[in-house]
Amino acid sequence: MLKRATWSAHEDAEQHGFTRALLDGRLPREGYAAMVAQHYFAYVALERVGRSLAGDPVAGAVVHPGLFRVPALERDLEALYGGDWRERIAPTAATRAYTARIERTAGDPAGYVAHHYTRYLGDLSGGQFIRKVAAGAYGLDERGGTAFYDFSELGSLPRFKAGYRARLDALELDEAARDHVVSETRLAYRLNVAVLADLGHIFAADTAA
Repeated sequence: MLKRATWSAHEDAEQHGFTRALLDGRLPREGYAAMVAQHYFAYVALERVGRSLAGDPVAGAVVHPGLFRVPALERDLEALYGGDWRERIAPTAATRAYTARIERTAGDPAGYVAHHYTRYLGDLSGGQFIRKVAAGAYGLDERGGTAFYDFSELGSLPRFKAGYRARLDALELDEAARDHVVSETRLAYRLNVAVLADLGHIFAADTAA
């Protein structure tokens, strides 16, 4: 139900000009670094809320320490910006809006599931293609630069994703709650696309569409 209801939103994110430029190897290294920086702010919020909801019967079903990305992002940012990376990055307006929405889900476990699903399932799927492109285009690896996409701790990614989807299927949600998860997932995709648009405007006018 969730995949079917959000497929067009997923394609919007996947086919965004910024994403296409990245996957085609046309995005400058600075653009890739800026994307990693925006991921950092989003995942700090996502994982802070996740830890607070780890014991919740709904949100806790998807929270998994092996998915946490902040330490990997910190390694990537040091590789991309240097030791003073914290002073060199800042959230865009779109990222601030996105993180604010994530933070609101601390009181909305079903809404948190929507944001968790949108980000982590994307990282485990399409994110693996981004990892390969970034490694080739920018000379990076999992030691620093593409550590964000390294989920080797989870073992087989297809098996993990199947288990994740099974946990989603098993959630005891009534119709209103299921509808809420779907609508919040659509919103999460829109917020992600807005972040990409901000980056596209900054780094290349032809990637902003």
